[in-house]
Amino acid sequence: MTFKQLEAFYWAATCANFAIAAQRLHVSISSLSKRIAELEESLGVQLFDRGGHRAVLTEAGHGLLPRALELLDAAAAIRNSFAPDAGLAGRCAFGVGELSAMTWLPRFVAEVRARHPQLVLEPYVDTGAVLAARVDDGELDFAVVAGRSARQAILSQPVTQARFVWTAAPALADRYPGLPDLIRAGQPIVALPPSAGTTRLIDDWLLAHGIAKNERISCNNWGAIAGMLVASVGVGILPEGWAQKLARANLLRILDDTHPLATLTYTFQWRRGDSRPLIDQMLALAADVADFSADAQLPWLI
Repeated sequence: MTFKQLEAFYWAATCANFAIAAQRLHVSISSLSKRIAELEESLGVQLFDRGGHRAVLTEAGHGLLPRALELLDAAAAIRNSFAPDAGLAGRCAFGVGELSAMTWLPRFVAEVRARHPQLVLEPYVDTGAVLAARVDDGELDFAVVAGRSARQAILSQPVTQARFVWTAAPALADRYPGLPDLIRAGQPIVALPPSAGTTRLIDDWLLAHGIAKNERISCNNWGAIAGMLVASVGVGILPEGWAQKLARANLLRILDDTHPLATLTYTFQWRRGDSRPLIDQMLALAADVADFSADAQLPWLI
């Protein structure tokens, strides 16, 4: 039994398939399978049932998984004790939403590189639901997204909050006495896709106002959403800092309402049972750096 064999087993057992596990270890699928087969031979048990569409853990595999993780953690602790200032090394794939990418992500990447120069970072930008699925499948080490994950295999820790406000172009806002009237009159809501965390804010607001039907224009880019709002395409929510900046330029108006949008909590999400030092250190740094008040450069205000 070798460290590489245990490492191959751990990733194969916790990723959605052997292809993802092999990618995480930077080896071929055949090399990964060979290490697992050698581990099974050395232990005299079958760790995966390969008879179905995809390999699944056997009872022996389930029993080995927490013990393998303990050994991998112990090996990492030994390495760190002999080189405490060496920092993290290897590859770190993680995900954030577009709003994070346009505000605090650059500072986060700069801080990680300064503290852990041997750690290769691979950030991905997508909606929360997509990123949570990729964390669950083992493609990503962690993600910082809106809300808590409903997936049993994922743990969520709050790291920051963001405030959003309703906005519309001045010419559009002046036509109606209030925000609900704008929407009831048929003005579409310009928003991120349904898989985004901000969708829940909008749905809760509509429910509070008794609005059951509305037109939505979905777009997966915050900058494009802001541009459409400025062009009077419809009404929509924007981060409070962006909205204030656009309002000062008289491009948008912040709409008052008796039911303000709830504050949206963003969480650091990682797989249950992943106790690697990488997770603890990235969680602490994300909690320190994540800040949606950071200025985002909007094309028409540069």
